[in-house]
Amino acid sequence: MNGSLATAPAAALELIARLEAKALDNEPLAWDEAVDLMRLDTVQIYALIAAADRVRRHYKGDVVSLCSIINAKSGQCPEDCAFCAQSVHATTNAPVFDLVPAETIVEGARRALENGAHKYGIVTSGYGFSGKGPKKRLEAVIERIKTLGEQVAIHRCASLGIIDGDAARALKDAGIEEYHHNLETARSFFPNVCTTHDYEEDVATVRAVKAAGLRACCGGIFGMGESPEQRVEMAFSLRELDVDSVPLNFLNPIKGTKLENTEPLAPLEILKIIAAYRLILPTKDIKVAGGREKNLRDLQCLMFAAGANSTMVGNYLTTCGRPAEEDLRMIRDLELTVKKA
Repeated sequence: MNGSLATAPAAALELIARLEAKALDNEPLAWDEAVDLMRLDTVQIYALIAAADRVRRHYKGDVVSLCSIINAKSGQCPEDCAFCAQSVHATTNAPVFDLVPAETIVEGARRALENGAHKYGIVTSGYGFSGKGPKKRLEAVIERIKTLGEQVAIHRCASLGIIDGDAARALKDAGIEEYHHNLETARSFFPNVCTTHDYEEDVATVRAVKAAGLRACCGGIFGMGESPEQRVEMAFSLRELDVDSVPLNFLNPIKGTKLENTEPLAPLEILKIIAAYRLILPTKDIKVAGGREKNLRDLQCLMFAAGANSTMVGNYLTTCGRPAEEDLRMIRDLELTVKKA
């Protein structure tokens, strides 16, 4: 924690006001400014939330974007991501199955619409479809994407791991509108999270997605042991890549994974991260995703005031979300509007 800001509330409030003004003008925050923001004491959290809320309303209004996903291929992953129940080294009860049929994907999309989602993501485990990934299996995914487009009117997304330019263009031609691929964390912290591929492969995937004319959905996971500076480092990488949507996940330690004994982040710390990302990336969609139910608990509704304009509804890959009607009621109670498909 920056000592001057910890001991001088007036200085912290001045910082928040100044950086709010910069965000409203879409003026990039400097490194030191962003780090000071991320290191604010929780005493200042509500002032920061109020600033982030004004920035959110300025760029995004009162509309909330909901997305839903389907675990379309699970387990048997060669990657060693420390947080993941499907990791090659994990000893969990994560389901294992090959690519599900088109009918299952279509039915999942219909349920997503019923739950208020206007985006629907097809997610598969594995390295991906580039370099050492099995490109031939991409054809099966593309067939299912085309069937989905023919039967359900919904914003179509995919999360298939690392891809190259050819795969990105093929997915776009098949009807995908947005591609999700997280950086997971800062480049400097990444070796603590994954060793089976290089950080630059993730960066190259995002660049390929943008070059193909797809929206890029790219963020990471917090609470894995990274420092406040590394949280800013990832935000600056996302800013440089000019991603469109930023999913913020918060570690839900799963028994049988490398991080099973990690202490979860405190709710106010999570709200601070969300608010800081809104000020660092003021025009982007900020999406609160995995871990919100377990980690924010009774403070979930404050994620929108903290700057989020998007969240996931329904279940995750290997863990359950809360009932969609509870999320929809929360949004109505906040007098926000759900974006329609």
